[in-house]
Amino acid sequence: MSKNKDALDFGSYIHKILEKGYQKTSLEDLLTIAAEVKKNYKITEKKDSNTETCLRNFLKFNGPLTETVGVELIYDIKYDEKNDISLNGIIDRVVKSPQGEYLVIDYKTGKRELKKHELYQNHQMQGYAYAVHKLFKVPIDKITVAHFYPVTGNLVTVRFSWAQISSYLRNKIDTVWKIRKKKKEEFPPSKNEYCWWCGYSSMCPEFSNPHQIAESKRKHEDRKKK
Repeated sequence: MSKNKDALDFGSYIHKILEKGYQKTSLEDLLTIAAEVKKNYKITEKKDSNTETCLRNFLKFNGPLTETVGVELIYDIKYDEKNDISLNGIIDRVVKSPQGEYLVIDYKTGKRELKKHELYQNHQMQGYAYAVHKLFKVPIDKITVAHFYPVTGNLVTVRFSWAQISSYLRNKIDTVWKIRKKKKEEFPPSKNEYCWWCGYSSMCPEFSNPHQIAESKRKHEDRKKK
């Protein structure tokens, strides 16, 4: 799992630099930000050798972009008030053009780049498009979603139809109800690379013994009472 953690750390590191430095126009400024935030991440020498390439590619990509209206944009949209169903997430960046069109950017530092037809089927990006549609009151056909790959400088973009977004929403609602109908025993723990970022590992049988889990739950309940 260490390779996955190295990749996640490097991805978070680059994300943070681009989040804080989207208004910068020089490599020196971005490298300064990189030096400031690097202490918060465990970056291997091999991964760090890609940092300057990522920042140079970002500067080329970033130059022509216009008004940024959201960075690390957190959304929580009530889709179905009656049944208490919300759609939520965090968008890396949203850019608005002078013509009123929107570009939704998701930074990707992994090795594998999605092809256009794969991005077209990407539920995460469909969710982002719907969120921007609701937050900024903009038609779906005025929204472009994109994966930007800082390591290579490649950009993959698509636009969704309303029919696709409607299908995405139906699937999300179906998933919510399938989950709600399941019993607790039907959710066994499953260790994966995202466990490194979970704040509840002390309560998970994959990481802690029953005594530790009981103690963690007790402390959690005590904190809630205060």
